[in-house]
Amino acid sequence: MRALLTLWEGFRVAWDTLVSNPLRSGLTVLGVAIGVAVVMVIAAFVSGIRSSVMEGFEAAGPRNFMVTKFDVTAVTLGDDGPPPWIGWPDITPSEAQEVARLPGITEALYNFGFGVTMEFEGRRVEGINSQGYSSGWPRYSLGDFVAGRDFTPAEVTQARAVMVLSSDLATELFGQRDPIGRRVGVESPFRSIREDFTVIGVFEPEANVFTEAAPHWAIFPHTSATKRLDAPDSQAQILIVPADSVNVAQVKDRVVGLLRGLRGLGPREESNFALLESAQLLALFDRLTGVFFLVMIALSSVALMVGGVGVIGIMLIAVTERTREIGIRKAVGATRREILWQFLVEATVLTVLGGAIGMAIGAAAAKLIEARTPLPASVPLWSVVAALAAAAVTGVLCGLVPAYRAARLDPVAAIRFE
Repeated sequence: MRALLTLWEGFRVAWDTLVSNPLRSGLTVLGVAIGVAVVMVIAAFVSGIRSSVMEGFEAAGPRNFMVTKFDVTAVTLGDDGPPPWIGWPDITPSEAQEVARLPGITEALYNFGFGVTMEFEGRRVEGINSQGYSSGWPRYSLGDFVAGRDFTPAEVTQARAVMVLSSDLATELFGQRDPIGRRVGVESPFRSIREDFTVIGVFEPEANVFTEAAPHWAIFPHTSATKRLDAPDSQAQILIVPADSVNVAQVKDRVVGLLRGLRGLGPREESNFALLESAQLLALFDRLTGVFFLVMIALSSVALMVGGVGVIGIMLIAVTERTREIGIRKAVGATRREILWQFLVEATVLTVLGGAIGMAIGAAAAKLIEARTPLPASVPLWSVVAALAAAAVTGVLCGLVPAYRAARLDPVAAIRFE
């Protein structure tokens, strides 16, 4: 009961301090609120990016996987000598065709990326993220055709000058006009090649962080990309869509066995290709960005530390102003522990109040960023708990010095203090 009374008295005194010194207390609370708000916004930004990246990987299908020239998740910096995959053969279209014939596989898509510039009636769009694909690529990409169609296997075989555009790119080039059947000049900026391609389809992808970051993209038959635009295919890959009713592990074993046989690898020889899943790529993303995000959180916490320094200053002033009060309390029986507890509670009330205001500001800022920009910013529950805990800990730690100073005051000297 005595502890509860002491706690209640601490809250009452803290509230009286807030009311009697509104400007000083308000600035202290504001400093803590800004620090907490910055931490929450950064945490919301980091969490939102990660969840969006996870959604982007899942959009490719949780069962889908790919065959690549080498394992990008095994790339490390600082190793001496060339990596072991130097000299490994490129993935070829014929290998993709052989994989597609395996039982249990719905699609095996040959794919590589490159950049182009497009021009239509004087309107020029540069830096377009383009892909060379086999037909059937929509099975690997969530979304729908809003106009036209995909190219056919015959058009891939004949290397026809056709392409599918993203809906944003079609709007950028043609406005409100129907894009189907229109001829667009396509330039390979690094190869000094230009050729006209016919638009046969417009695709609206399902929204995720990748489509929002690069809204302008185009899909070409891979044969047309290499033959007509001289697009580089040295980093080509095979995107594999297993059938719904098969075991993915068995499909992977069949793919590995087929490719090893096609490349003439013996039982003791290492595979000169790699199989990658979305989970591996997400782990790579976490490894590459984890340190960066940790530094961002640490830097944003500096603002909270600045607010804590303000709490120390205000509480030291409060101790000086209330020296006679402290002396009288100790003279009538207050112990050092009670005086210490009183000032700790007062400092904690200031920081927790600032933390609550900061959480409201941070949540509102995260919502505003999410609504007005393409940057995802979702406030995770852990950031709310962490913000409140950080505010409380800041109050305790930053209140220790002034509280300890108040508790050690000599009551006689304190009563005589002017």
